[in-house]
Amino acid sequence: MADAESNNLTNLATTREQDEDRLAELGYKQELMRNWSLIHNFGVSFSIISVITGITTLFEYGLSTGGPGVMSVGWIVVSFFTIFVALGMAEIVSAVPTSGGPYFWAAILAPGDKSAFAAWITGWFNLLGQVAVTTGITFGCAQLISTTAAVQSGYSPTAGKTIGIYAALLVSHGTLNTFGVKILRYLNNASIILHSIGVTCFAIAVLSKAPTHQSAKFVFASFYDGTGDPGWSVRASPAYVAVCGILMSQYTVTGYDASAHLSEETQDASWNAPLGVLMSVGVSAVFGFFLILSLLFSIQDFAKTVDSDVGQPVVQILIDIFGDKGAIALMTLVIVCVWHCGLFSMTSNSRMMFGFSRDGGIPHFFTHVDGRFQSPIRTVWLAATLSFLLALPSLGSSVAFSAATSIATIGLYISYGLPILIGLIYPSNFKKGPFNLQFASRIVALVAVCWVFFLTIVLCLPQQNPVDSQTLNYTPVAVGIVALWAFGSWSLWARRWFTGPIKQTEAERMGISVTKPGALEQAEAAGKLDGRIGAAAVRSSS
Repeated sequence: MADAESNNLTNLATTREQDEDRLAELGYKQELMRNWSLIHNFGVSFSIISVITGITTLFEYGLSTGGPGVMSVGWIVVSFFTIFVALGMAEIVSAVPTSGGPYFWAAILAPGDKSAFAAWITGWFNLLGQVAVTTGITFGCAQLISTTAAVQSGYSPTAGKTIGIYAALLVSHGTLNTFGVKILRYLNNASIILHSIGVTCFAIAVLSKAPTHQSAKFVFASFYDGTGDPGWSVRASPAYVAVCGILMSQYTVTGYDASAHLSEETQDASWNAPLGVLMSVGVSAVFGFFLILSLLFSIQDFAKTVDSDVGQPVVQILIDIFGDKGAIALMTLVIVCVWHCGLFSMTSNSRMMFGFSRDGGIPHFFTHVDGRFQSPIRTVWLAATLSFLLALPSLGSSVAFSAATSIATIGLYISYGLPILIGLIYPSNFKKGPFNLQFASRIVALVAVCWVFFLTIVLCLPQQNPVDSQTLNYTPVAVGIVALWAFGSWSLWARRWFTGPIKQTEAERMGISVTKPGALEQAEAAGKLDGRIGAAAVRSSS
């Protein structure tokens, strides 16, 4: 027994040494405590994907853009192709097990003369996706609160009131990310329980309590076009409506790169981090499918649900099954889940901005870390401000929420797809880790890149007919502005000074600790860093 325990401790020590050696090869020191298991790694991504968030907030969009058949079958199709993206990402994470995001992977995989350009473009699309996904989650939470509040009261939801609730939610998330960093870990544990046990109980309760159930034909084969009068199925084709309808599914299954961001804290990261990516997508695919089916089979009156007086079909389903008080109770559970998801979305958002600022992607002003609270306060409130601004079109647009979710999906998936594409184009730079797809690697990468390209086109299409100031899908505008900024700024000035992610060991050789709060600011003030490029590069001795 003692020998077995001794062997386990020896193996654990060996694994940690291998993890640290691989991290050192990539130019980084082991600074974070490496005590996360595969289950912990998976749990964080699972909570951030949060199937209850995407499905609940976009259920109305799904019902009116294709109906039950597109929602159920679309979930299967989207899950299938998302697995290819997750496989491509997992292979990269195995090779580059660091906490850096997609822009770091792009820099590592691209040739030396293209490394900074790849990091710059990928970083800006990732920033767009991060801001938009925070907007989508938290604005969706505000809509759910506004709708639920109207169930048994004289409260009347308006766009202005919803924006007010949204602002309050952003402030709550920003405040916790500023002053309550130490309790985020405990809130994350609560979030995992809510998203697993809580949502499972929710789905089972809905199915078991529903007085009647819809047929399988209704759930898997019924089509509904509520995109206008006439709808896009008439003006274009039913296929057009169906491809637009996949937004609900694809927006829901995002955020699984969190497993990669935790790789420096995960034991045996070259195996467990990629497995965390794949498990979070696979489990969420199954879990989300069960949740969708539970809601679709439990619809009591389709016409009443689509054109609900309360303005939210999930709330209407719950009212029809449990009555007003029961619906409010269950929606409170949903709202708490979505609130947690939005909280950690802002956490991830602010850390991405902090890292991008540290490497010179955005102004060095945002690299500041508060010494007392150990939080990148400036990027926390930058994330909150940008997310609030992105939601303002909702005051004059009926499709603003779906546009925000489209922007999030496109931004994140482009940032996922670019490193995969770079690895496909420059295979000699891709030194595979233990998670190696072997002969299937290039096929998987090609399918993943094609799917991302397909999403980018489809989610920019008009979603309502006729197209006017109220129904304009402003996704291509937002994505186009970021693309123009990223490529234009690179061509005009960024290429002269942006060098891509720094290697921590190079900074350490000059006595600069990248992970120490305030170290980079102090080094810059002392003249050790080049002020023109902020913290992106160490001043050359030449």
